[in-house]
Amino acid sequence: MDLSSVILPEHVFVGVSAPTKWRALQLLSSNAASCFGLEEAAVLRALETREKLGTTGIGNGVAVPHAAIAGMTRPRGLLVRFSRPVDFEAIDDVPTEWAFVLLFGEEGRSEYLNVLAAIARRLRTEGVLSAMKMARNAEVLYSVFMSDSSA
Repeated sequence: MDLSSVILPEHVFVGVSAPTKWRALQLLSSNAASCFGLEEAAVLRALETREKLGTTGIGNGVAVPHAAIAGMTRPRGLLVRFSRPVDFEAIDDVPTEWAFVLLFGEEGRSEYLNVLAAIARRLRTEGVLSAMKMARNAEVLYSVFMSDSSA
């Protein structure tokens, strides 16, 4: 799965400030709606509904809020680094530094799982998370995450 077709350089945000998970979901919804030409309220509703089923905080400071959105024809994503870690009630109780927002169409659930697996593989690559911590702007963060070798 080519993640660069799902998360574009202009869909990376660094320094997003959110005091709570629910405020973070609002900000993420606003950014996603703006980037993908969607209705913000619909994105927020979908992300909140998914989050209520169980945390999308997958551990190691990473959350993957995701939802099916009517009208989406392919998976699209955002990469966000928070200015301060946010409590996403992650499975390892580590506050979330990065969020990968994934939106997909109702028919694209299997493709979404491929995207999620590709993100997980990339994050398990030695040195990627530590290099992401060192990234001070969106361009460097995108480059580090998308690179074939850890920086």
